[in-house]
Amino acid sequence: MTNACPTQPRSDRVSVVVNTASRTGLRALPLVEAALRSVSDDVRVRPAHGGGELMDALQVAVADEPDLLVVGGGDGTIACAAGLVSRTRTTLGVLPLGTANDFARTLEIPSVLEQAVATLTTGKVVDVDLGTVDGRAYLNVASVGLSVAVTQRLTPGLKRRFGRFAYPAATLAAYRSHRPFAARLELDDGTVLELRDLMQVAVGNGRHYGGGLTVAPNASIDDHLLDVYAVEQGRLRDHLSVARLLRTGQLVEHERVHHLTARRIRIVTDEPLDVNLDGEIAARTPATFEVERNALHVVVPAASRAARMDAEPTP
Repeated sequence: MTNACPTQPRSDRVSVVVNTASRTGLRALPLVEAALRSVSDDVRVRPAHGGGELMDALQVAVADEPDLLVVGGGDGTIACAAGLVSRTRTTLGVLPLGTANDFARTLEIPSVLEQAVATLTTGKVVDVDLGTVDGRAYLNVASVGLSVAVTQRLTPGLKRRFGRFAYPAATLAAYRSHRPFAARLELDDGTVLELRDLMQVAVGNGRHYGGGLTVAPNASIDDHLLDVYAVEQGRLRDHLSVARLLRTGQLVEHERVHHLTARRIRIVTDEPLDVNLDGEIAARTPATFEVERNALHVVVPAASRAARMDAEPTP
């Protein structure tokens, strides 16, 4: 049932985890703490400097069973938190402190830090879908092929130097050494696609990825479907014409691109390949991709059109 009125985030108990290794993590800490202490007497702040320290802080924060878990970092950090609080009563608050911030872009959460902090206390709660790859959560896109090589080239130094322009720089470098692959796509309705000479297969749960690229024109994080596209290897001019359509998602209409939607898909490649989940290489083919409907509650701006609340929290 759809709620007629926007749901305000509960803030009786608040936990905050900020990745201080992210681009603006240290600056965010005092701002978010001041804002949340104005609405709650129980605010627990845990700065963490990436890696295992960050995961430990998230697990401790979630164990407290807060009403609101505020997480500051990039898409990989947010995805880790989402996997921990999905199917619970905890609502996720997002501070987009990374390079791409595609989950925040999908939900229309402001990129300006002060505005994102204000959203935590003035926004509404919606529920969104969560993607999984063999049980591991992701928010935006999971992919096989060229994107894995791009991720391997997206070093911290490249991100610091070029910001969001690090993505096209890494893509160009990865493209030069790419080898095509074959894949079998097994859909939940029994359909099987055998594809050869591929550059990439992407499975989108959200709408945006790669620093503002679009999965497909109608892709949504609230439609209970995965958008899947497979790009064939071709001539340079084919690749350039596909690249021009990445920003709008209209690449799915290109003759070299196969596009479909499903709730579950298994991908088998001719040889095992790494899978990129929201910028983290964290799985390997063969792999099963699924969508968990309404799995995550998140605070978005009151005017956001990206999703709505249509499911009650699971106890």
